[in-house]
Amino acid sequence: MNYRIAICDDEAIELDKTEQILRAYQKEHSEYKMEMERFESAEELLFQAEEENYMPDLLILDIYMPKKLGTMVAKELRELGSEGRIIFLTSSVDHALDAFEVEAAQYLVKPVSRQKLFEVLDKVFVSLEAEQKKYLLLWIDGRVRRIAVHDIVYCEAQGKCQYLYLADGSQHRLRMTMTEIYSKLSAFPEFVKVGNSYIASLEHVVSLNARDMSLDLGGSIYLPRGAYQRLREAYFRYYCGEGEEMM
Repeated sequence: MNYRIAICDDEAIELDKTEQILRAYQKEHSEYKMEMERFESAEELLFQAEEENYMPDLLILDIYMPKKLGTMVAKELRELGSEGRIIFLTSSVDHALDAFEVEAAQYLVKPVSRQKLFEVLDKVFVSLEAEQKKYLLLWIDGRVRRIAVHDIVYCEAQGKCQYLYLADGSQHRLRMTMTEIYSKLSAFPEFVKVGNSYIASLEHVVSLNARDMSLDLGGSIYLPRGAYQRLREAYFRYYCGEGEEMM
């Protein structure tokens, strides 16, 4: 697995210490591929997040920095859509409650030992690995976005364009072919092809008959001739764990 790791601290010495611990951790855990980036100010980190859509999987963030507290930086990143893990490093416990409000993974008081940070990193990477299996990185609306698998209702091909429909009712154009899309979604048992024009999530199907499948988003997908039996079997297999004998 590849992970983007950001370190933000206004003191270069502290950045060096944290990076050294991360490098040591990476040597002992070659299964995790880390792309590390250092930031010497909150402004630098927020600029990259806003202008380049930089959203690290893990952010190790100092709280006491000039102009803006790390907890405020974390809140702004959350507002920008960041869902990454956050580890706060600080010289005081005064802002522990603020750290809780932005769903920080850990709040560590400096100086942080290598052993302690290793223990926290173990927990963070286990949770990240479990979470990554439930998300897809897709090129949407001109940028790479991380989409939760359970939020995908269906994909539709319209001529040379492909569209993704999400549970919040939004529609997005994908810069991918249906073959490329299905190669990603087929790893999840809830996704089925419906003819050549649709890929649908059985999780969002509320009813199915020989004519069409109705979706919880509203509307329905018409079934091509000969598709019903296969989809019927897939539907019951997904929900019941077995085939036709369950009917």
